[in-house]
Amino acid sequence: MAVERAGAITFKGNPQTLLGPELKPGDAAPEANLIAPDISGVKLLESTAGKVRLVSVVLSLDTGICDTQTRKFEEELAKHPNLAVITVSMDLPFNQKRYCGAAGVKQTVLSDHKYGEFGKLYGILVKELRMHGRAVFVIGSDNKIVYAGYNKEIGEAPNFDAALAALQTAK
Repeated sequence: MAVERAGAITFKGNPQTLLGPELKPGDAAPEANLIAPDISGVKLLESTAGKVRLVSVVLSLDTGICDTQTRKFEEELAKHPNLAVITVSMDLPFNQKRYCGAAGVKQTVLSDHKYGEFGKLYGILVKELRMHGRAVFVIGSDNKIVYAGYNKEIGEAPNFDAALAALQTAK
């Protein structure tokens, strides 16, 4: 049975339960099976082996804060050539593909819709809503968590400065 963290997050001020452990810097990053916009299966760590990863977790690409979060981290691709920027959401892969085309997003966008595995492994799946909370993870090329920024309130933007500062120390 998955770890349940009651009240670990709020949605519009209402306490919600997160499924899975709270990851911390130094923890091994879990491998997770996700779905690409072309419906192919992707292993998060295996597909980005040897790179520093910035994993941005959003509720849905079609919301304002999630769009801002995705575009903000998109800017980092040009600044860091050995960085893999990955956005994970529960959106259907078809919706992710449409969003990326319309927004001009080049980063990897992956869906956790089919399995919910990423959400449980990274401790960000909201039990009551079956969607992700908001989080940012920086994972080093050694597959260790460098930064784990879980938002307390789903409807607020992540701490961009802290996540970007963690990129400076990640190897």
